[in-house]
Amino acid sequence: MQSRNVPALGARYWTAISVASVFGANMGDFVSRILGLGHVRGLAPLALVFVVILLLERRARFGTEAYYWLAIVTLRTAATNLADLATHDLRLDYEWVIAGLAGLLVLVLVADRWLGARSADIGSGAAPQGLPATDARYWTAMLIAGTLGTAAGDFAADGLGLGPASIATVALLGGALVLGARAASTTKAAYWFTIVLVRTAGTNVGDYLAGRHGLALGLLVSTPLTGLLLLGTLLLWRPRRDVLQRPA
Repeated sequence: MQSRNVPALGARYWTAISVASVFGANMGDFVSRILGLGHVRGLAPLALVFVVILLLERRARFGTEAYYWLAIVTLRTAATNLADLATHDLRLDYEWVIAGLAGLLVLVLVADRWLGARSADIGSGAAPQGLPATDARYWTAMLIAGTLGTAAGDFAADGLGLGPASIATVALLGGALVLGARAASTTKAAYWFTIVLVRTAGTNVGDYLAGRHGLALGLLVSTPLTGLLLLGTLLLWRPRRDVLQRPA
């Protein structure tokens, strides 16, 4: 993505992406259950939507974060269905799914570092606001991290119960953001670790809002509610365009 369309890394970014994770978790269930597309048939339309977002962003004549956040929500929605496909439909063990996805994410990040080191222009495509370069490797890692976080969130809910898991994962995320805020803005490893925590907590909170073991709002209420919360966060919290160091 063009740097002018990428949000700055900071408190606003982490708040918005946390809300987007909750919204995407609800959206994934909405697509599979309410729209009746299941965990497989909804993936192709979501992939098409994602490609269209990137094509429109490339041709955009003015800068707006909308493309980035639409892409984030679309990938989060797809990641929810991918994780549920693996753990619910295919009945793969959570431990194996989590380990496999974690290993895959590490491989993508290692490949990204290796390819970056070989690049003639190390800063090519980098987002000056502090995010890693939002290229194909970034979006691949984001999809894997979202799927990993969904599986981890469901695993935590199965072991602890949805309420305690929601509290525990939100507390863990809060601690990581408070203690590792600087690290998340300077190293890619810390950034992606925090993204996985965001996805894990978002899964639990989204399920708690919608599910019968939580507030039982239902997807017809919780999905637009969390979508409006994301929209309000982005519109009411004015972005700061401070140029930060790109993660190493």
